[in-house]
Amino acid sequence: MDLVLTLTTAPDQPILDDSLTRHLRNALAIAGGSPGAVDWLAPGIACDIAFAGADAKAAQAAARLALAGQPVDVNVGPALGRRKRLLVADMDATIVEAETLDELAALAGVADRVVPITERAMRGELNFREAAIERVALLEGQPASIIDRALAGLRYTPGGRILVATMRANGAYCALVSGGFDAFTGPVRDAVGFDRSEGNHLILADGRLTGRIREPILGKDAKRTLLEEMAAARGIGLDAAVTVGDGANDIPMLQAAGLGVGFHPKPLVRQSVPVSVDHGDLTALLYLQGYRATEFVTA
Repeated sequence: MDLVLTLTTAPDQPILDDSLTRHLRNALAIAGGSPGAVDWLAPGIACDIAFAGADAKAAQAAARLALAGQPVDVNVGPALGRRKRLLVADMDATIVEAETLDELAALAGVADRVVPITERAMRGELNFREAAIERVALLEGQPASIIDRALAGLRYTPGGRILVATMRANGAYCALVSGGFDAFTGPVRDAVGFDRSEGNHLILADGRLTGRIREPILGKDAKRTLLEEMAAARGIGLDAAVTVGDGANDIPMLQAAGLGVGFHPKPLVRQSVPVSVDHGDLTALLYLQGYRATEFVTA
């Protein structure tokens, strides 16, 4: 069996059962595959079905069609080399639930001008660098204290701490790489347990935001470059890395990694990478690597 179909759903909505998996095994067979037995990674929440004889893309499409309308994520990957040794994660709308620049804009009273730009940039409709400069300029003169206020209100995406703690306990290096700002990436790194963080830097003067970002601005190409550098530093190939993100500026690093996961992805991301998580939390990345819930490490 050279391929594995992994089913995951929200941990608080454990709807997977034998009837549903039988339906999936039939779909694989119709697509030309020879499915093996169901391997439960977490009862009701996640399972693997190994198979052979069918094209990965065709099998995934058939399985997704068979489960249309069900709150289940269906992804196919190779059976070998599933457990990765490097994790590179986006921050905004991935490790934390919000876009941190939008949170600053809300506190500054300019959300109506900033949020639409953010949405277009994440959909890939605007140049990321230009959009970042334009949005940050609208924060000029705001007291630096709004950063602390935004940090205090951050909501962390469920499963993030378990994802990082489990991968680190199994020897992986975990990095947070964001087009957001180091005023957030540092605290988020420490709160979630990452080894390293990278982000852009907001320039302050006299205790206020200047409306400028330190150059060079970290964007999509820098994210991929950092992924490559971290893999090389550890003597591993990119196939031993897992990356996760939601927006257009994540696409290069998602496409470069052995496992690139679009997490609640924007449409362009969904079109650009084959693996996506729409219903599960961040522990879905562990199931996609073949971890069982009994192996999870709590932070």
